[in-house]
Amino acid sequence: MSVHDEMSHPVVSREKWLTARKELLAREKELTRLRDDLSAKRRALPWVKIEKEYVFDTLGGHMTLADLFDGRSQLIVHHFMFGPGWEAGCIGCSFAADHIEGTLVHLKHHDVSLVRVSRAPLAEIEAYRQRMGWRAKWVSSYGSDFNYDFHVSFRPEEIAKGEVTYNYATSNVSIEDLSGLSVFYRDTSGDIFHTYSTYGRGDELVDSTYMLLDMTPKGRNETGPHHNLMDWVKRHDEYESAR
Repeated sequence: MSVHDEMSHPVVSREKWLTARKELLAREKELTRLRDDLSAKRRALPWVKIEKEYVFDTLGGHMTLADLFDGRSQLIVHHFMFGPGWEAGCIGCSFAADHIEGTLVHLKHHDVSLVRVSRAPLAEIEAYRQRMGWRAKWVSSYGSDFNYDFHVSFRPEEIAKGEVTYNYATSNVSIEDLSGLSVFYRDTSGDIFHTYSTYGRGDELVDSTYMLLDMTPKGRNETGPHHNLMDWVKRHDEYESAR
């Protein structure tokens, strides 16, 4: 959203403001109903049974996808954009991770585990996790097909041919790792099913800073060259006030 010039913005009486606010409220309620309907359709999607055995490097040793559920029936995987040899994790993923941290205690008491997965080696992940002060379990899929199978990492030959599949479309991507969220369910027999994945702006709703900014007069105010969070968001220890 572009910045409004406060000198030209309409200023009205409380009564006129209330009329306009109620008109907007009707649209907000419509959006709430649409969101509820969309969420129901998301839960009604068919599932895909996971047949492949995925093994991850963790602080507790090698773990399978089943182990990552940690005794719960539902698992959210945050595909954190962090490739081998990177000096730090993606700024956008770090922004999301800051928000997710506060949900962990509530998720685990509602039968949901959340795990971050990146292709970077575990030592690099752990160094960055400690720097950021995050508590969520974060594991490495280095050497595994997991990131590739869920279309958040891409092999050099795919990139060279322009045959990268991301966000359910073939794209020209110049980087080996991108981000997303995937959801899995484990039934009482131990079978695991992939139920949902979202990419691009699909994971934006976890960023509550955005939801709050959307209520403000200047909105997201992303007026730089990228017109997205890359224009203003920093890792939380890189803002000047954090030093």
